[in-house]
Amino acid sequence: MGIADNLKTIGKKIPQNVKLIAVSKTKPVEIIQEAYDFGHRIFGENKPQELRDKQAIMPKDIEWHFIGHLQTNKVKYIAPFVSLIHGVDSLKVLNEINKQAIRNDRVIDCLIQIDIAHEETKFGLLEDQARELLNSDEFRSMKNVRICGLMGIGSITNDLNKTRGEFKELKTTFLKLKEEFFLKEDSFSEVSMGMSSDYSLAIEEGSTMVRIGSSIFGERDYLK
Repeated sequence: MGIADNLKTIGKKIPQNVKLIAVSKTKPVEIIQEAYDFGHRIFGENKPQELRDKQAIMPKDIEWHFIGHLQTNKVKYIAPFVSLIHGVDSLKVLNEINKQAIRNDRVIDCLIQIDIAHEETKFGLLEDQARELLNSDEFRSMKNVRICGLMGIGSITNDLNKTRGEFKELKTTFLKLKEEFFLKEDSFSEVSMGMSSDYSLAIEEGSTMVRIGSSIFGERDYLK
């Protein structure tokens, strides 16, 4: 099946209230254009310079999401246009996003990444660390970032019960932080979890955004 057929198939499985982020990292613009021509408008990338270069030549109505681990010295590449940064995992990174947002005269939407898999290879904050960040005076002084929810990456496992438990943990953490910090903020509404292998499970557990790459574009070229 082609990209359009893949998008059509996945679209039938995803409720209207769940956003599909087509993970286009490592894919050339010609392939992304196929998804765009089908009508898709939300794409996810994980390398700032690659995202900057694609944004410069792709149609301007695309909503670009940054879904990788973001280093402070790379924020400047995506700050002028990025729609949502999924993986904020430190106050240092958030502070740099705020600085770059000020320079670009905009407010940048962000998700806090929560460590639900507890694997050394994955980034993210524990619940108490996220609470500490949100309680900090430094965060409270930031006027050019808006926290819109949480993001998490499940374990690489065939144990669906383990994956479901991790997704439940993320949704529970979201509800706790919503109650404590964002009760009156309608914008704090997103739970980004679920990828090609487990997005149906994630939706069952309350995901509002799924990040799907290989099921749309085919397997990634890991050599890039």
